[in-house]
Amino acid sequence: VCIHRVRSCSSIRFIKSKYVCVFDKSALKFSHQQRLFRTSPVSCGQIVQFKLSDIGEGITEVTVKEWYIKEGDSVSQFDSICEVQSDKASVTITSRYDGVIRKLHYSIDDIALVGKPLVDIEIDASKGVASEDVVETPPMSHEEHTHQEIKGHKTLATPAVRRLAMENNIKLSEVVGTGKDNRILKEDILNYLAKQTGAILPPSPKAEIVPPLRETEAVPAAPKDKARRIPAPVPRPIAFSGKDRTEPVTGFQKAMVKTMSAALKIPHFGYSDEVDLTQLVQLREELKSLAEIRGVKLSFMPFFIKAASLGLLQYPILNASLDENCQNVTYKASHNIGVAMDTEQGLIVPNVKNVQVCSVFDIAVELNRLQSLGSAGQLGTSDLTGGTFTLSNIGTIGGTYAKAVILPPEVAIGALGKIQVLPRFNGKGEVFKAQIMNVSWSADHRIIDGATMARFSNLWKSYLENPASMLLDLK
Repeated sequence: VCIHRVRSCSSIRFIKSKYVCVFDKSALKFSHQQRLFRTSPVSCGQIVQFKLSDIGEGITEVTVKEWYIKEGDSVSQFDSICEVQSDKASVTITSRYDGVIRKLHYSIDDIALVGKPLVDIEIDASKGVASEDVVETPPMSHEEHTHQEIKGHKTLATPAVRRLAMENNIKLSEVVGTGKDNRILKEDILNYLAKQTGAILPPSPKAEIVPPLRETEAVPAAPKDKARRIPAPVPRPIAFSGKDRTEPVTGFQKAMVKTMSAALKIPHFGYSDEVDLTQLVQLREELKSLAEIRGVKLSFMPFFIKAASLGLLQYPILNASLDENCQNVTYKASHNIGVAMDTEQGLIVPNVKNVQVCSVFDIAVELNRLQSLGSAGQLGTSDLTGGTFTLSNIGTIGGTYAKAVILPPEVAIGALGKIQVLPRFNGKGEVFKAQIMNVSWSADHRIIDGATMARFSNLWKSYLENPASMLLDLK
């Protein structure tokens, strides 16, 4: 055994020399009890605790819904590690390192805390890693997590957007963000690429516009009137254990507790009316097949949302927010109209962004996307935040009237009932079959009076009862 530059230690004193060849125990001088040594391989890897960073919106804990990796798997930067669900949205956590997963700190449905280790990753020590990644550090603030210092100013972007920019050699400082607080969105990167010569864009998420079919081509037949169906109970396993069960309030249910507790501080007032949708039902039936050809399901909701946006242009106080001290009113420039959805995870309210510049078809495309993500429990934080006005379509379940509760910091919300075929009188006093829907509005009575709410409702109602009139005001 050749010992190269052996140093002395507390219990063993070696002969100092550049090279010492040892063939027996006499070559070592011991100052204390003799000890025997054996060789063992030394790992060149370094274990790094990858901590759950602050994902914003004041979230301190999340529920681990799914692991995409297991112990022993190799990961690279930006690879998906797991999916977590907060009381606001589902978020996919990606890796910051290249290495091997050595330990998962949580199981499925466990509560993970922000700032605490999520997984242990063994990385190549030769590549080096910042000391703050190994030493215990407090959780990062939202600003530290989402901002990047570039040319003297801070730019907001998610890791996925930063990766897209990096792959295309784009400086974030040169991109104009259109999101909240000038946050750079994926669409901003794609629009920037489109302006560059020879830029190749990924497929657009929006459906391609297809010209109307010629008369010789077959058009899908309109569905026949559906017979009145009796709602069937949802099949659920029934187990009578005879014992009470206590479960923690988590996920979207926890968000509802927080939001509704804040909503109780708002003095609500209600206003109801009925809308004759006979003409809109006919129009939607004509356009539904064309939308299906484009791959989009066209419901009544896009028309309701667009009519609401046109009304908000005339009554911007309904698209505003009031500060906590009730001293200032902020009028929102964007019409981010939320749609209440009933999912397996509970009630969620994603919103369609910038409705004031969207067509009815654009709104339908976005609604299809939100409904698909909502059913799969994959809505992101950007989809669930930033709303300025809300519509709740309780009629899809079967309700006629509802007393909707305002979602702070918004100041108004509408609840839409089911469409019913009812007898009504026309201008000549003749009875005709009308498609009637009831609407119930709730507004913050601190800044909105009943007359304003009534006038907005009348304008919204007129757009839906005479859909052609929306053409005069569409942008």
